[in-house]
Amino acid sequence: MNEKNQTWVSEIVLLGFQNLHNFKVPLFSLFLLIYILTVWENVLIIVLVAFSRNLHSPMYFFLQQLALSDLLEASVTAPTLLQTVINNGATVSLVVCRIQFYFFVCTEAFECLLLAVMAYDRYVAICIPLRYTSIMNQKVYVRCILVPWLLGLTATINTANMIDRLQFCDQNTINHFFCDFFPLLELSCSDTSVVQIDIILQSVLVIICPFILISVSYMCIAHAILKIVSHTGRQKAFSTCSSHLAVVSMFYGALAIYVFPPRNQSLNMNKILSLLYTVVTPLVNPLIYSWRSRDIKKAVEGALRADVMVGRAVRG
Repeated sequence: MNEKNQTWVSEIVLLGFQNLHNFKVPLFSLFLLIYILTVWENVLIIVLVAFSRNLHSPMYFFLQQLALSDLLEASVTAPTLLQTVINNGATVSLVVCRIQFYFFVCTEAFECLLLAVMAYDRYVAICIPLRYTSIMNQKVYVRCILVPWLLGLTATINTANMIDRLQFCDQNTINHFFCDFFPLLELSCSDTSVVQIDIILQSVLVIICPFILISVSYMCIAHAILKIVSHTGRQKAFSTCSSHLAVVSMFYGALAIYVFPPRNQSLNMNKILSLLYTVVTPLVNPLIYSWRSRDIKKAVEGALRADVMVGRAVRG
């Protein structure tokens, strides 16, 4: 194509969910409510772990970082989702579109690596409990957080550099509710083969390797649990990792559908499936851990009691 005949794109049009008609306001209200609940739940966990003495352990420190990741992911995608629903689409600059994509990739990469770290933490707690405090000391679990963040940022910067080299011309419409990877590549008028190869290689490091580590950890955990004689002991050991296992299953299940979509899948179905990991997962993760953790329930009860006492003192 001759460069003189090309129109360089500076704005991206997100179509979102078209032809909602009478469902526009109910869906907007639903997504807004979900976003508010997501922010409230994840901020609550971040604050509770930071200020509650009963939650100062590696497991809850990792949970705090998971809540931070879910909060960032929801805040990156929810505003454009709400805008596309209520306005039958949204227009954002190409720069904003790229930034949204970079933050989304960073949080997704970090969460993949963090879930592997949490699986290793559960492996140490169940398989070698006597050495847990010496292995998972403060220096170790701080490094276990810094390394996933650094790897996630490195992967994002590398992807960002390759996306920035792509040229966008003529077409500027994405049939999605946020600037996702595949829609951006389809929109580009450059050769994207190198970018796709780079993403495949990075996926091995960020997705496949953590999944292998998680699988090996849980095989060792299952072997250790089967060796426990008492039924109560087995149940207690399983309960310590059931929440994490549920989160991993939901996260990788949604990711698998996203990376390997069924054949003949419509664009609308693809957008609905995208809601699983951008809207549902950040909402459900805190609920799963809250339902299963007595320490978090006690911390919430303690916080509520403190608020009541402060309220009475103010009135008095």
